[in-house]
Amino acid sequence: MSITLLVTMLLGFAFSISIAVSIGGSAILGIALFDSAKLILVPKEMFTAIDKFPLAAVPFFILAGNLMENGGISRRLVNFAKSLVGGVQGGLPMSCVLTCMIFAAVSGSSVATTFAIGAILIPALVKHGYPVGYAASLQATSAELGVIIPPSIPLILFGVSAEVSIGELFVAGVGPGLLIGGALMLFVHLYCRFKGLGKNDGDGRLNLGRASVEAAWALLMPVIILGGIYGGVFTPTEASVIAVFYALLIGVFVHRELKVSDLGKVLRKSVISSAVIMFIIANAGLFAFLITRAGIPDAIGVWLTDILQSPAWFLLGVNAALFVIGMFIETSAAIIVLAPILVPVAIHFGVDPVHFGIIMVVNLALGMITPPFGVNLFAACTVAKISLDQIVRHLLPFVLVILGCLMLITYLPSITLAARDAVFPKATAIEPVIGPQ
Repeated sequence: MSITLLVTMLLGFAFSISIAVSIGGSAILGIALFDSAKLILVPKEMFTAIDKFPLAAVPFFILAGNLMENGGISRRLVNFAKSLVGGVQGGLPMSCVLTCMIFAAVSGSSVATTFAIGAILIPALVKHGYPVGYAASLQATSAELGVIIPPSIPLILFGVSAEVSIGELFVAGVGPGLLIGGALMLFVHLYCRFKGLGKNDGDGRLNLGRASVEAAWALLMPVIILGGIYGGVFTPTEASVIAVFYALLIGVFVHRELKVSDLGKVLRKSVISSAVIMFIIANAGLFAFLITRAGIPDAIGVWLTDILQSPAWFLLGVNAALFVIGMFIETSAAIIVLAPILVPVAIHFGVDPVHFGIIMVVNLALGMITPPFGVNLFAACTVAKISLDQIVRHLLPFVLVILGCLMLITYLPSITLAARDAVFPKATAIEPVIGPQ
């Protein structure tokens, strides 16, 4: 059955069948060929995959992001970021990174961040003389922070799949998110100085005081959401509901930019996005169930243990594999299928599962900005109204920056675990062991 699953799935990818259908179809075919009487497992396991309370946060965070986009919150965050860093050379692309970091602290979705912030900043970057391909690639890369800085939908999926505390994952994601955001801001500043771009980026920006007042309600949103989660006031799932109501109240009654007539469009967009993710999760859950029953995770664990003799080599090999996998498989599906396989092996090598979860999400998030299935690239191209070939040549430096950050996150566990250990001092942790044994 294992070979049938793999071959059928790869054929589906080769014929450009959607990821979810390829994964689910291979699982159904595998059952039908070897024991058709057990086809009753298909709806049961697909339902079981999505019948998990933490997954309720996914549609709510998506809805919150769409409400922010339509309620004027994203525009005010852009103005606030420009007031902070827009006055230096390269300040406008730095504002793009900073705004995405703030927006990501509520939306949890990189695609939502791409559309919400890109619709404002990509035209502004082009107007200030930046190549449109550069502007789009920067936006796609910056939006990747939407799945690293908590709350993060992929972190929720990893926590559910690997049975790891979502609260601990959220806290652990802060350090890596800040590292990547800071590295991107430093890179674009140096790049602009080298290329002579962005000398007039400060034109038209608001002063810090006025921008802060206008963005006060928007800035309070991540404080409430993340503060409540870290303070133990509410769970990440409950926080997603609070984010929706907060975005709705601010958009309708404070900023008054979100009209009642807009709610139908916002809800429809959110339902479609949520349904797509849930369909992927259901099919990936069925596939993961079958490969687990087939003993593939144990076989891979034994093989990796024999081949990779130390934690350092294990992490390097996993990073290389995940980078390639992320290019071809949607992030949510990859997490649900691979997390149950790789986490036990990581624990065997002494790698903390929370640390490993961050490594896995950061790495697979790179797949969102690498062809051929980089969903952020397509979203940024849609906003910028350009073709994919116009964005690719500008993308490589950004990918290298994030790869460098990934290596630091991988081999310096304190970047991830310091905040986790401070907030959850009683958490049961595995002492990270990096280096030859």
